[in-house]
Amino acid sequence: MQTYTANAAKTRFGEFLDRAQREPVRVMRHDRVVGVLVSAEDYEAMRRFYADRLLRAMDETAAAASQAGLTPEKLADLLADAA
Repeated sequence: MQTYTANAAKTRFGEFLDRAQREPVRVMRHDRVVGVLVSAEDYEAMRRFYADRLLRAMDETAAAASQAGLTPEKLADLLADAA
């Protein structure tokens, strides 16, 4: 992964964007990573991956709750007690 300082990213922005089309580019400021630029394609792939992962986790949790006997009514009761 290529690394640019924030100042270099600003002054060489076109090169910075071109590089990000090939690989993620790390941006450093004061010796710490403050950002990473990725291509739009990579960003959309990451969004899809994490959205799918979240949906699977939600489905698995709902199935486990249902198998444990949790009904919508019981859930409403539990949530009412928490308020």
